[in-house]
Amino acid sequence: MGTEPHIVLGIESSCDETAVALVTADRRVLAERIASQEAEHAPYGGVVPEIAARAHAERLAPMLEGVMADAGLTLADVDAIAATAGPRLIGGVMVGLVSGKALAMASDKPLIAVNHLEGHALSPRLADADLAFPYLLLLVSGGHCQILAVEGVGQYRRLATTIDDALGEAFDKTAKILGLGYPGGPAVEKLAREGDAKAVPLPRPLKGSKEPHFSFAGLKSAVLRAHESGEHKRADIAASFQQAAVDCLIDRLTKALNENGPFPALVVAGGVAANQSVRGALEALAAEHEMRFVAPPLKLCTDNASMIAWAGCERLVRDPEFAGDPLDLKARPRWPLDPEADAVRGAGVKA
Repeated sequence: MGTEPHIVLGIESSCDETAVALVTADRRVLAERIASQEAEHAPYGGVVPEIAARAHAERLAPMLEGVMADAGLTLADVDAIAATAGPRLIGGVMVGLVSGKALAMASDKPLIAVNHLEGHALSPRLADADLAFPYLLLLVSGGHCQILAVEGVGQYRRLATTIDDALGEAFDKTAKILGLGYPGGPAVEKLAREGDAKAVPLPRPLKGSKEPHFSFAGLKSAVLRAHESGEHKRADIAASFQQAAVDCLIDRLTKALNENGPFPALVVAGGVAANQSVRGALEALAAEHEMRFVAPPLKLCTDNASMIAWAGCERLVRDPEFAGDPLDLKARPRWPLDPEADAVRGAGVKA
């Protein structure tokens, strides 16, 4: 491998964003490109896996060439190839992982198979050099909603997960119910600014529960009933839904802190971390518990390759003798950060 700082090429293709980036171990993003698939999936109100995989296959090669050209580098200048190897949509993951394997083989560079969730979990450290281990992480996205104690690179202790739906999925479903289109999260947040968060009585599933986990399926159903009743404005439903979601997050995090804390910092990552109401509530909670609050820049909240490359950098710094993951490893549709965590009732066992 090259001398410090390491340069890692990152590839992300686990859902509907095709992304490539070059990142250094001293936190410089040398080049990055992201291709959105919003137009392709918008007519269906959500991501269609087959369409996503095909789009990744069409776009990835020219994006790789473009990022290398943007940085003025060749593969000879890169120390390792980091590619998302799971979890999420297996077709898309396979496209990026196969490309990463091919580049690693052709350049004789180590392949680093990155857990997409670990990319999110470590992304705040790319933007904040002062964020040290351990920290309490709320990982909240379209596919996952977890509370994790992040104790080091590759060291994650799951404190809570969702027993059914992730919060990002609930945002997207609410947007679909209200006819707001795709992607749903930003649309709901925008409409909520025009509404009254107290106008629609919606449940707060598992709030106050002795178990530590999340649940959002009942909240989605309540949104549907409120909309079908015809008694409420769409903006009021959006605002009330968003407030209910925030209340659930704060309640579950408070329980986690009371039972597992204190932690030096409260960190949020994942697509829902871009929501300003969520950020504001988390910042207030952190202040209440005398913790630092850390949220990555908005561009690092949604799926991106910089976080994958950075996870690769973290791996190389942790283990300078790391020779790479085997080139015959398989893409994984499910890949828990804490494989030792107890199974929970419902769908939460997946995470």
